[in-house]
Amino acid sequence: MNPRPVTRREMLFSSAGATTAAVIAGAGGVLSTPLIPKASGAETPASTMSKKPAFRYCLNMSTIRGQELNAAEEIEVAGKAGYDAIEPWFRKINEYLESGGTLAELKQRIDDHGLTVESAIGFAPWIVNDSAARAAGFEEAKRDMDTIAQLGGLRIAAPPAGVPKGEAVELDAAAERYHQLLELGDKMGVVPQVEMWGGNPSIGTVEKAVYVAIRAGHPKACFLGDVYHTYKGGCDFNGLRLLGPQAMQVFHFNDYPADPPRETIKDEHRVYPGDGIAPITDILHIYQAAGATPVLSLEVFNKDYWAQDALVVAKTGLAKMQQCVTRAFE
Repeated sequence: MNPRPVTRREMLFSSAGATTAAVIAGAGGVLSTPLIPKASGAETPASTMSKKPAFRYCLNMSTIRGQELNAAEEIEVAGKAGYDAIEPWFRKINEYLESGGTLAELKQRIDDHGLTVESAIGFAPWIVNDSAARAAGFEEAKRDMDTIAQLGGLRIAAPPAGVPKGEAVELDAAAERYHQLLELGDKMGVVPQVEMWGGNPSIGTVEKAVYVAIRAGHPKACFLGDVYHTYKGGCDFNGLRLLGPQAMQVFHFNDYPADPPRETIKDEHRVYPGDGIAPITDILHIYQAAGATPVLSLEVFNKDYWAQDALVVAKTGLAKMQQCVTRAFE
C-alpha cells in the first residue's frame, strides 16, 4: 500500500520542530533564547551590540534659535562645535537672503567646515485638503527644495503643516499627496521625509507616518523620526524595530522630562539626550537591531538653552549625544 502523502501543514510543523531541536542542540540541550520576542521592552541580543555604530551628528538650528543668529553665524557655530552636519530652517535662510546674503556664501561656509546638509525644516502646506492652498504649498516646497539643493542638501522635512484647526487629512489622501511631493523631489534632487508631530490630528503617530510612507508607493519614501514626538504621540519605541535604513535616514534626537506629563508636555520642555526619561539606550539599540544608523540631529526648543551662549549649547548637545552612544555600546 502506498504511504499517505505528507500534507503541507505537516511538513511545516515538521520543519519547525527540526529547527527548534537544532537550536536546543546548539545550546547544549537548553533553549536559552526564547523563539518569541517579548511584546514590550524586547532586548537585542548582546552579540549584536559588540560594535558601536558610526552615527553622524547634526545640529538642528532650533537648538540655538533663541540666540537670534543669522544663517551664516549658525553654520559657524555648528562647525566650531564639531558637528558633522546641519539641519537649517528655511525661515533663517530666507531672512539671510533678504538681507543681502547669497546661497553661494552659505555653501562656502558649509564646505569650509566640512559639514553636510542632511535635512532642512520648512512648513510648506503640501498635505492640506484645500486644493488652492495645497497648490501654493507645492510651489513653496519647490522653492525650498531648490534652495536646499543649492546648498548641497539631501532632504527636507515634510510635516503635516497648515491643516486648519479642527480638520484632519485622511491617510490615503495624505499618501497620494506625499507621492506627488516625492515626484517633485525627484525633479529637484531632494527627498522629502514624511514627519509626524505627536498628537497631530492628521499624522500624529509613528504608525500613521509610516502608513503614509508605505502607501505612497515611491522608492524614496522615508520617515523623519523624533524621540520627543514619538513619546508625545503615545507610541511605543519598539515599533521602530519594524523599520530599517531606508525608513530612518535622519532622526531628531532629544529627550524629555517626567514632568510635565505626556498629555501637556510641549516642544519647549525638550532637553539634551540623556538628561530626561526617554529610553535613549534602548532606542539606539533598536536602530542597530533594525540595521539603521540614522543621522542624529539635535532638535530642542529649550528656552533655558536659548539664554546661554550658542556655541556652549551646541558643544554641550554634541557631547551629550556622543556620551549616550558611548554608554549604549560600551
